[in-house]
Amino acid sequence: MNQPTIAFIGAGNMASGIIGGLIQNGWPTERLIATARTEATLSAIKDQFAIETTTDNHQAVQQADIIMLCVKPQMMKAVLSDLRSSIPAVSLLISVAAGITMSSLEAWAGNDQAIVRSMPNTPSLLQCGAAGLFANTAVTPEQKALVDRVFSAIGIAEWVKEESLIDAVIAVSGSGPAYYFLFMEVMEQVGTQLGLDQETAKRLTQQTAFGAAKMAQASDVDTAELKRRVMSPNGTTEQAINTFMDGDLPALIEKAMNAAVKRSIEMAEALKD
Repeated sequence: MNQPTIAFIGAGNMASGIIGGLIQNGWPTERLIATARTEATLSAIKDQFAIETTTDNHQAVQQADIIMLCVKPQMMKAVLSDLRSSIPAVSLLISVAAGITMSSLEAWAGNDQAIVRSMPNTPSLLQCGAAGLFANTAVTPEQKALVDRVFSAIGIAEWVKEESLIDAVIAVSGSGPAYYFLFMEVMEQVGTQLGLDQETAKRLTQQTAFGAAKMAQASDVDTAELKRRVMSPNGTTEQAINTFMDGDLPALIEKAMNAAVKRSIEMAEALKD
């Protein structure tokens, strides 16, 4: 059985990350096509992946089983409205644009199109991403399985039952990498203040973050228990954790994540049809 053909409308970083992951996982290059507004962008994609490219979105979607919409949110309405007459009725649309609601995507695409709204994050560029997925009622179980195959090439993906939960996904994993980068940034700075050279502080911080994530993934206990196991009574870690708790770090994290949700809702309102 032939692999489905995937057309990427927009060939930016996220599209490149997904294309690279698919090829690494055995997706045939002849079943991938990418579009962009400039030949320069397409030349870079073609040189990197040896796939078909074109500046003609209509040509690309007419031969596609899956259409990955990788354009910027503010461009989505114009792109989809223009393509409406060319999209095959049997094609599956997958949007990776933040803030574009399913109702807007359905209105712009028309034809009762099968659509999945996705929220991948930037580690997807290294095939270790985390994405949230929401499908409209036109998406079949077979199409959902195809979406799982696509996103498993760049990390993990979780389906949500209600579209509003995409906002929670944004707060947890969409924006989440920046939370960890901030924490790492501060740890590196304090490490140098304590006498470490910059490179040593950086390497120790990065490896510690990597190791903690790997332990959490491999463990059969929750993160609260993993934290407790590092905290010897009256030890250094306990003192550090108590300081975080005295500063009400959990409440600050909750406030920050709710701010991300609030902004996601505001963006969706501003971008809707």
